[in-house]
Amino acid sequence: MSTITAPTTSVRLSDRLIMVWERLNKPIFYTILIAWAILAIAPLYFTLVFSLKPVADAYTPPLAFPIPFTLDNYKTVIQSFNLFPRWLLNSIIVSFTVTISRVLFCAMGGYAFARMEFPFKRLLFNAMLVSMMIPGQVTLIPSFLVIGPGILRGGLKLSEIPLLGSLFTDSKAAIPTGFGLVDSLAGVILPGIVAAFGVFMMTQFYKSLPKELEEAAMLDGLGRWGIFFRIVLPISQTQLLTLALLTFQGEWNAFMWPLVILRTPEHFTLPIGLQWFRGEYYTLYSIVLAGSLFNTIPILILFFLFQRYFVQGIATTGLKDV
Repeated sequence: MSTITAPTTSVRLSDRLIMVWERLNKPIFYTILIAWAILAIAPLYFTLVFSLKPVADAYTPPLAFPIPFTLDNYKTVIQSFNLFPRWLLNSIIVSFTVTISRVLFCAMGGYAFARMEFPFKRLLFNAMLVSMMIPGQVTLIPSFLVIGPGILRGGLKLSEIPLLGSLFTDSKAAIPTGFGLVDSLAGVILPGIVAAFGVFMMTQFYKSLPKELEEAAMLDGLGRWGIFFRIVLPISQTQLLTLALLTFQGEWNAFMWPLVILRTPEHFTLPIGLQWFRGEYYTLYSIVLAGSLFNTIPILILFFLFQRYFVQGIATTGLKDV
């Protein structure tokens, strides 16, 4: 009897390829990771280097750390612009106000979607998810009309409202359809007190919590408000901190919306005020970069202190199906 032997050439070749890949996968992975890290760190490095150069040497090499370096650019930013402390204070007010209000309202909205039953719940939740897919530039003009002059010019006249028209005969009486908050910090703050992403993130988190905690609290006589503030909020500190950090980062660096709303230099936030360091025909880049570091350092400190919460919040957002 003759025996049939299976070919081993392909098997041996595949084994060799596997061995080669096992030896090279880590070096390739770390090479890509190091290259990406260099690309990510390079802008911050060059910002620091050029901010420490004299204005006359801003366009000259080398790109290495300047020796000797100067701090005159930072002194110029602080001393030459009297409004710089005001811009910094405005950014602090806007960022902290939006962060605190968004954390509270998004937590309340997320808990409502996760635990409560009410009409059109799924429809409203899906509409909120759809709003996350709309670019902010699309809603910029409608948001400005609501915050500023209003959607209807001159407001909604009371004499034109059904059922109320007979009660109000004065044609000049009208209900304003806008908040009239142009050129004020309140106009910057109001649209940001709730965000669809924050509500979605908290909804997904609250769905993962065991209902037995709330049922036990109900047996002890707590109502819905008591359960939320005394049971739910304390055990969701990690997720709330993650949302707070993401919100503070976004509001501190916000540029487009404050640029649209604010008019007076005294009301500018720091990212808007930094544009004053640029001239019409020339730009002193050393001074501009020195000013931008004042806007960057707080975010860097927060990120390095709470980076694990950033990663954890993003990783746990979509764990549970809607």
